[in-house]
Amino acid sequence: MTKVNTTNDKRIVVLQAGWVFIGQYHAAAGTKPAYLTDAHNIRVWGTTAGLGEIALNGPTSSTVLDPCGIVLLDSPNNILFTIPCSK
Repeated sequence: MTKVNTTNDKRIVVLQAGWVFIGQYHAAAGTKPAYLTDAHNIRVWGTTAGLGEIALNGPTSSTVLDPCGIVLLDSPNNILFTIPCSK
C-alpha cells in the first residue's frame, strides 16, 4: 500500500517555460517524484505585489486559476523555485 503525504503544505511552484501552479505539495520519496494535488495553474496573477501576495493573502479577485487536478513534478531540473503559502 502506498502512503500518501497528507500534510497541509500548500505551495506555489514556478517551473521553466513560465508555468506557475499552486496546490498541496507532496515531497519526493525514494524513486517517487514530488507532486501537487488539488493543483491549479495560475494563469493570471491579478496582483500588485507579485506571487508573494498570493502566497501571503491568497488569490485576489483578479487572479485566474485553472484547475488541473494532480501535477507530477517528475523533472526536478524544471522547478525554478517554490513559495510556501500562508493561505
